[in-house]
Amino acid sequence: MRIIFMGTPDFAVASLDALVKAGYNVVAAITAPDKPAGRGLQLQQSAVKQYAVAHNIPVLQPEKLKNPAFLEELRGYRADLQVVVAFRMLPELVWDMPPLGTINVHASLLPQYRGAAPINWAIINGESKSGVTTFKLQHEIDTGNILFKSEVPIRPDETAGELHDALMQAGAETLLRTVAALKEGNLQGQPQDDIDAGELKHAPKIFKEDCKIDWEQPLEQVYNLVRGLSPYPTAFTTLQDKTLKIYKATTDAVAHVHKPGSVVSDKKTYLKFAAHGGFLNVLELQLEGKKKMGVEEFLRGFRFE
Repeated sequence: MRIIFMGTPDFAVASLDALVKAGYNVVAAITAPDKPAGRGLQLQQSAVKQYAVAHNIPVLQPEKLKNPAFLEELRGYRADLQVVVAFRMLPELVWDMPPLGTINVHASLLPQYRGAAPINWAIINGESKSGVTTFKLQHEIDTGNILFKSEVPIRPDETAGELHDALMQAGAETLLRTVAALKEGNLQGQPQDDIDAGELKHAPKIFKEDCKIDWEQPLEQVYNLVRGLSPYPTAFTTLQDKTLKIYKATTDAVAHVHKPGSVVSDKKTYLKFAAHGGFLNVLELQLEGKKKMGVEEFLRGFRFE
């Protein structure tokens, strides 16, 4: 079986590595073009490109997926199957090219949490479980027939970064099951419309305004937002007119008389924000213009007005 792999970030590398280690013939990797990053704006290769180069897998980096030269090159690899993990939307010209079609690894239990940020939104919404789904690509995003699912629990204190790592491994394992079944020719997809999943929740791209903490929300919702945006893009508030990112926190569910959003601190060991139902106890943070640090280190150098 000749496989073309499409992906960009670390999340995709685990699946590519699983295919390679299982002995599958990955004939090419498609990934994002190199982008300037860092202070020197040096060109940075995607995680998938770095892996592919290290394993002598040819790499294609098209700016436009409908470019005739790219499509011709893609056809030249005569792939039986294409695998997509954390990549951009594909035109039908691309996903319909191989005889076995194109399969995608999505970091949610479809049809729930279709969209660009399923890991973040599952935690923001306080879910107790997530998972990965493999499915066949079709016209509408994340709506193709389901092939396999694997469920992954979400701990009450788990961050998006931690869930990302758990789903990354689950995705690689589920992909191997899927490819093996496709190779045997006995895999029938299940239409998502046949699944009674209740009210569907979505996972749209997260923008800066989604990351601002609303202290009028209940404490649990504030805490879930912090967990769901850590370590990136990070929930934030303001402290003395400066942006304060909160990476890690706990909750103190106690009655109080403080105004939501007000700061309570002994100026040495703790920094808390009042919310409805208790306090958000900040453990790791980053003030605008400063480095990320623990709360005690932060308080040693911070002057309260």
